[in-house]
Amino acid sequence: MTPPTGIGEIFETMAYGPAPEADQPALEWIARHGGEFGLYVGGRWVKGQDGRGFDVINPATRAKLARVVQAGAPDVSAAVAAARAALQAWAGLSGHARSRHLYALARAVQKHARLLAVLESLDNGKSIRETRDIDIPLVARHFYHHAGWAQLLESEFAGYGPAGVVGQIIPWNFPLLMVAWKVAPALAAGCTIVLKPAEFTPLTALAFAELAQDAGLPPGVLNVITGDGESGKLLVEHPDVDKIAFTGSTEVGRHIRQATAGTGKKLSLELGGKSPFVVFEDADLDSVVEGVVDAIWFNQGQVCCAGSRLLVQEGVAAPLIGKLRARMEKLRIGSPLDKAVDMGAIVAPVQLERIRGLVEKGVEEGAQMWQPSWACPTDGYFYPPTLFTDVAPSATIAQVEIFGPVLVSMTFRTPAEAVALANNTPFGLAASVWTENINLALDIAPKIKAGVVWVNCTNLFDAAAGFGGYRESGFGREGGREGMWEYLKPAWETANAERGTRNEPAATVPHSEFPLPRSGELPDIDRTPKLFIGGKQVRPDQAYSRRIVGQDGRLVGEVGEGNRKDIRNAVEAAHAGAGWAQATGHNRAQVLYYIAENLAPRSAEFAGRIDAMTGVGPEGARREVDAAIARLFTYAAWADKWDGAVHHTPVRGVTLAMNEPIGVVGVVCPADHPLLGFVSLVAPLVATGNTVVAIPSEPAPLSATDLYSVFETSDLPAGVVNIVTGANDALAKVLAEHLDVDGVWYFGGAAGKAVEAASAGNMKRTWVTLHRRDWLDPRQGEGREFLRRATQVKNIWIPYGE
Repeated sequence: MTPPTGIGEIFETMAYGPAPEADQPALEWIARHGGEFGLYVGGRWVKGQDGRGFDVINPATRAKLARVVQAGAPDVSAAVAAARAALQAWAGLSGHARSRHLYALARAVQKHARLLAVLESLDNGKSIRETRDIDIPLVARHFYHHAGWAQLLESEFAGYGPAGVVGQIIPWNFPLLMVAWKVAPALAAGCTIVLKPAEFTPLTALAFAELAQDAGLPPGVLNVITGDGESGKLLVEHPDVDKIAFTGSTEVGRHIRQATAGTGKKLSLELGGKSPFVVFEDADLDSVVEGVVDAIWFNQGQVCCAGSRLLVQEGVAAPLIGKLRARMEKLRIGSPLDKAVDMGAIVAPVQLERIRGLVEKGVEEGAQMWQPSWACPTDGYFYPPTLFTDVAPSATIAQVEIFGPVLVSMTFRTPAEAVALANNTPFGLAASVWTENINLALDIAPKIKAGVVWVNCTNLFDAAAGFGGYRESGFGREGGREGMWEYLKPAWETANAERGTRNEPAATVPHSEFPLPRSGELPDIDRTPKLFIGGKQVRPDQAYSRRIVGQDGRLVGEVGEGNRKDIRNAVEAAHAGAGWAQATGHNRAQVLYYIAENLAPRSAEFAGRIDAMTGVGPEGARREVDAAIARLFTYAAWADKWDGAVHHTPVRGVTLAMNEPIGVVGVVCPADHPLLGFVSLVAPLVATGNTVVAIPSEPAPLSATDLYSVFETSDLPAGVVNIVTGANDALAKVLAEHLDVDGVWYFGGAAGKAVEAASAGNMKRTWVTLHRRDWLDPRQGEGREFLRRATQVKNIWIPYGE
């Protein structure tokens, strides 16, 4: 089919009637390209090298809008090469110079706001009212905000540089807004970009590339390739990409996690959600109804953080459902370019069929479905707003992300039950809490496992406040200071990478080389350490021991050989110790100070053990012990100072950014610096309220096992720190596969890839380092980097005022 080229012809094809004058620039832009769009690579528009392409369809009318390139391997490689070639010059610009470029992009978006809004509605099917009043202003806002971060980069992120060449894959539900969320911080950080928009909605990304070209963004800094999931896969797997940023489904996120495992690529994933919308009996029900409209019928429910689970206190469930049905009868669905329409079209037939299938499943499982009495338009891909009641918490529609205008309703009696229902999902992206009792709201919001919680509001976004999820909703943040960290890495890491100092597997000693005890000597009393689980020393499950020998080949001691069951027991103990997260920062600091206090008198003993295992000499061993004590003091100092923030979002109210612990974190310690490496990893996690399952240095674990007695005399609650000795890589894989472990830090040897790949099971956070650190150097061994990794940011939006 040849696309129409005249403005009137395009509108007639789409059954919109005469084209409004304000909308003509968008149609002229499509017509100017003749309906054929190439790739934007190295500052030029190029055709695909293998000639493949696909049609972009308007979802409201099923009419063809344009044809775009299906990027193949040569196209992806060309785009990555262009980004790599531009990296040094772009990263070498001053922050002020990059700030000017970002400012120019913000102004370009504002100057072409109507063009972009109409293209977004044509491409995606969403209401022009949403694109005009929400999406495009937020796009400009992100570029303005990050122009500021570019200006402040050298002072606020001292010691950090750009992550490098970034591959960014964005979804179809907010096509241009997702461009801004990813491109703005990457440019501010000094990265160069290869961007792949969703195959259903590529037009606004291509339009943005044209605006960037006109605004003078240097060639190769931004490259845009189009294509389906195969093009995205090529980008993810390209060896010359340093970071991947992906927004999309959890299923695809798992594949990306596995594909990037062991490659050293930074990764941020913003994935699916099944967000709770919690209504207490004292809430203003009329406001709640409007909130529900914004939560689930905004963008036809095609929102990752859509409030798709309505949890209502029993006393107000019936009146609220009645009000909702009355409001649903008045919703308008139709042409997305009609500014009076509430709901537009579903993006594509495949998504429409998914919605229909899940709705049918809900009915089959016994839930009660209700839809308005009016009919949807038949020309395009439309689906009516749908409400389910009498839904069981375990029902498919209560657990699976539908990504459509479908709301499922459940009831609760007590606040504790509300929290349990809200958290009864593998996801953790967002939540809304509705109550006039601010004490109740601020009690409930931190208990819900979600990266964003809105109080008496929903679907609020701003460039100053980070957005991102917990659990299977992914990791990483977009927006705010926390979003900038996703595109930065320590300067020392780059220097170490250039020197080629990668981690090596821990050395092993063949059994034949273990020397026998010398005859004629009085044997020592056996001190084989057990495992440390739940505050107690316990025997390993399989009752095997591991011999530890020093650098001179002499036997230093033995430790237990931990296995999968020992890890299971340690994880259970760590969960039992989760109350540590509710301890005050002051209390956590006191425990860390006490550990340091009890370690200090035994410095000579610990130094002797380190020297015996590693052969670093008395001076080097004593230096490591002193550094470990100082590091404990560092994190004791930070325990009550790792504050959140109040973001300056342009709403009437406050947005609280709270640093929360990850939960249960598995830690695999480095082979070298057996005491300092252990303390450097465990202490920041403990300081921020996490509980830990730690695997000490494989060749030199006795410094960690010697800490048992220090912990036992330092008021450390049972389960906060658990230690399992054994084969690091085997135990690391068990930790990474464990679905009740929330994060894994791996500073071991060769199994980093396996850890990252296995973490995809529940999308746990991982920190795998490929480059050896100097643990004695405070710039590499302690500080904010560790504290950021030990916490996740929850943004709580609290509007106020009459």
